Amino acid sequence: MNLIMPKDKFSNLTRPKYPMPDFVKTALVQRDLLKSYQQRPAYQQNDYIGWITRAKRPETVQKRLNQMLDELEKGGVYMKMVWRPGQQ
Repeated sequence: MNLIMPKDKFSNLTRPKYPMPDFVKTALVQRDLLKSYQQRPAYQQNDYIGWITRAKRPETVQKRLNQMLDELEKGGVYMKMVWRPGQQ
C-alpha cells in the first residue's frame, strides 16, 4: 500500500525556517491567538518569527511582537499590508 502523505506546509519555503521562541508562543497563547497564527501561510509564520528574532534591541523585539499580535487579532493584515486568506 502506498500512502501519500501531505507535504509539510513549510517545505516550500526558500528561506531557512525559524524556530518559534518560547516568549512568542507564550504571547500567542496569552492573547488566544495561537490558532490564528497557525492558520496563516507558512511564509507569514516564518517571516514574523524571523523579523521578531532578528531585532537587536529588546524594545524592538517587543514592538515587533506587539505588531504581529495586533495584526493577528485584527485579521486581514500582514506586515501592515492588506491580506486576505487564500492570497499567497
